[in-house]
Amino acid sequence: MNLSFFDQFSSPHLLGIPLILLSLLFPALLFPSPNNRWINNRLSTLQTWLLHLITKQLMVPLNKSGHKWAMMLTSLMIMLLTINLLGLLPYTFTPTTQLSMNMALAFPLWLATLLTGLRNQPSASLAHLLPEGTPTPLIPALILIETTSLLIRPLALGVRLTANLTAGHLLIQLISTASIALAPTLPAVSALTMIILLLLTILEVAVAMIQAYVFVLLLSLYLQENI
Repeated sequence: MNLSFFDQFSSPHLLGIPLILLSLLFPALLFPSPNNRWINNRLSTLQTWLLHLITKQLMVPLNKSGHKWAMMLTSLMIMLLTINLLGLLPYTFTPTTQLSMNMALAFPLWLATLLTGLRNQPSASLAHLLPEGTPTPLIPALILIETTSLLIRPLALGVRLTANLTAGHLLIQLISTASIALAPTLPAVSALTMIILLLLTILEVAVAMIQAYVFVLLLSLYLQENI
């Protein structure tokens, strides 16, 4: 049975049961559970240092009232980071290549930041739709443009994450397929292709980490506009 390049993005099934929920919960099992000991092992120390670093970076653009979102944003960052990195392993499924999942993460969180602003400071939140000093004839057009740009934010968040990860996985599969196909006839070209594949894999590791950070950082910036 011939498989297309896009079959790697289809959700896995076992006996007709979708396993996407298992692939979402499995990364959480890789992290050691916290304990009450004063001295931890190296893995727990590294985990604590990473959590502090991520939380500090995400809370920099927020004022004190936005720090109550720290646990949710940090948890989202860790989840996206582990899912993206584990998806680069062979014979694995990456849930964040599904636009439906990314939109399910982006839309409620964006809506929560928007409703927070409308509840706490409605005048300031609505003032973003019309820049100060706008000429009167341009007011309707600018309000329409700003409203469109506001409503398209969750779509941009989901599509950006999906497109970057999908493109990377497709490139890796294309180059690896070409390397295997060239091995019997052109071993030198195949070896060069393998080197390119190694460099691309390193690049995709960086892309997986950057995209997880960008997704959560943009959410924190949207939150800062509304608090």
